[in-house]
Amino acid sequence: MKMHLNLATRDLDASVAFYSTLLGSAPAKKLGDYALFITEQPGLELALDLDQGALAAPGQHFGIVVETTDDVDAQISRLEGAGYATDVERDETCCYANQTKVWASDPEGRRWETYVVHADTEARDDEDTSCCRTSAAVESGSTCCG
Repeated sequence: MKMHLNLATRDLDASVAFYSTLLGSAPAKKLGDYALFITEQPGLELALDLDQGALAAPGQHFGIVVETTDDVDAQISRLEGAGYATDVERDETCCYANQTKVWASDPEGRRWETYVVHADTEARDDEDTSCCRTSAAVESGSTCCG
């Protein structure tokens, strides 16, 4: 089973570059106005459509759950190596779980987190957690937890 997402973008080449980095995979299909990624990890078909009126909805985000902190670290290396701004949270309690994660935004401003859950918690957030209050989230007007 795979999830299918279709996202509109004003800059197909920039979006293909971002998602190639985020997913660690080249698109299976790329045309002048369309690109399709098909990945097994995560199980995803991601279609990108060129649309000059594309706008990311405020307040939403997307995520990729990974198995280990090493997987998050590999994502950090890929994203930062490609020049993308990241927000990194290590062992923070956010949304009723202790997690390590990295955030990055696509060219339209959609926030993506790659994270591993270390343990469920009774508390929603730690007092000092940066979850939902990262500088990029504040600038984009979005939040990670809703």
